[in-house]
Amino acid sequence: MTIAGSPRILELADAAAAARQILPTDVWDFIEGGSGAETTLAENRAFLDRTWVTPRVLAGATHAETADDLLGTPVSMPLGIAPMAYQSLVHPDGELALARAARSAGTLFVVSTMSSHSVERIAETGARLWFQLYWLRDRAKTAELIERAVAAGCRALVLTLDVPVMGRRLRDMRNAFALPSGLTAAHFTEDSGSGLPGTARRSVSGSSALMVHTAAAIDPSLSWADLGWIRERTRIPLVLKGILSPKDADRAAAMGVDAIVVSNHGGRQLDGAPPAASALPAVVRTVAGRCPVYLDSGIRSGADMVKALALGAKGVLLGRPALWGLAMNGEEGAGEVLDLLRSEFEDALLLAGCSGPVAAGRLTVTTGGAPPRTEETMTEVRRR
Repeated sequence: MTIAGSPRILELADAAAAARQILPTDVWDFIEGGSGAETTLAENRAFLDRTWVTPRVLAGATHAETADDLLGTPVSMPLGIAPMAYQSLVHPDGELALARAARSAGTLFVVSTMSSHSVERIAETGARLWFQLYWLRDRAKTAELIERAVAAGCRALVLTLDVPVMGRRLRDMRNAFALPSGLTAAHFTEDSGSGLPGTARRSVSGSSALMVHTAAAIDPSLSWADLGWIRERTRIPLVLKGILSPKDADRAAAMGVDAIVVSNHGGRQLDGAPPAASALPAVVRTVAGRCPVYLDSGIRSGADMVKALALGAKGVLLGRPALWGLAMNGEEGAGEVLDLLRSEFEDALLLAGCSGPVAAGRLTVTTGGAPPRTEETMTEVRRR
C-alpha cells in the first residue's frame, strides 16, 4: 500500500511517517516501542546524534566504494537486516518481501526464530541469509531449528543473548497486544508444546500476549556453558547478539565466537542499559581484532553507518527502518529504504574523505553535547 501522490523518500523519517499512517496503532506501537520509560530507546538515537566525525580533506577520492563483507558474505554496503519477529504484521508478504529487497540491494537478511514465514520459504527468495536463534526450553526444537537453518543455506547462526525474559513493553501492555488470527510463528505448530503460537493470540487487558508466549518458549537459563552444545551441532559461524559489557565481549572472543553484535535489542529489553553505540568502542578495544564487532540499535542514516565504522564496528544491522519501508510498499518500499541508505552512505564516505568502509574506520570520532570546536575540546573516543 502507498499513499497517493507521495514523493520518493528523501530521508528515513519520511518512511517512518508513511508507515505510521498505514499501520494500525497497536502494530505501530509494537514496532516502535521500547521497554519501561523507553529511556534506552531514546538514548540510542541521542548518543548517535551527539557523535561527531572529523572529516579528512584533500583525500583525492573521486568516488567511494561502499561494498564490503560481513563474515565473508559479500555485501553492497556493511549492513544487514536485523532479525525481527512477525513481519507479516506489517505487510502480508512479510519476511519474503524484505528478504527479496535485501537480495536486490545486495545485502543480507537475518531470519528470526519468530518469523511469520519459514526459513525454507525465505531461502527460496535467493537472499543471503543468517539465522537468529533463541535458546528454547524445548532443546530438541532448538536443535531442529539449527538443522533447518543449515539445510536452508544460512551462512551464520546469530544467538540472541539478552532475552531471558521479555522487557516490560508498556505500549504493548496498554494495547493488550496479541497476534491477529491467521498470523503464526512459522517455525512452530500449535501442538509443538512450546506455547506457540496459540498464547500469542490471546489478548488480555493490561498484558502483552507476546510476553506470555516468550516466557513459555524461551529458556532463561542460557549460560556460557551452553555455547558448546550449539557448536557441536553446526560448523557455520556463531555470532553472539546482545553484548554490551567488555567483560562479556572478552569472554566471547576467548571462546572463539566468530562475531559479536553490540546491541540493547533496540531499547526493548533492559530500560536503563547504555546506548549500544556508546558501548561499542570499549567492546572493540577489548576484543582487539579477535573477531569482528557489529552494531545494532539506532541506525537511521548513511551518516550513522559512517559513525558506527569510526567507532570501531565492521558493519551494522538495520531494524525498524526496514519495517517502515515494508509497510510503505512491501518489497519495493523496503528496497527504497535500502537504496536510500546506500546512497547516503556513499555521500557520507566522500564527505568524510573516505574511499571506502576501511578508511571510515580510521576517522577520528568524538562524543559530547555539542560539536567539537577543535579535536582537543572534546573527549575523543578514538584517535588514529
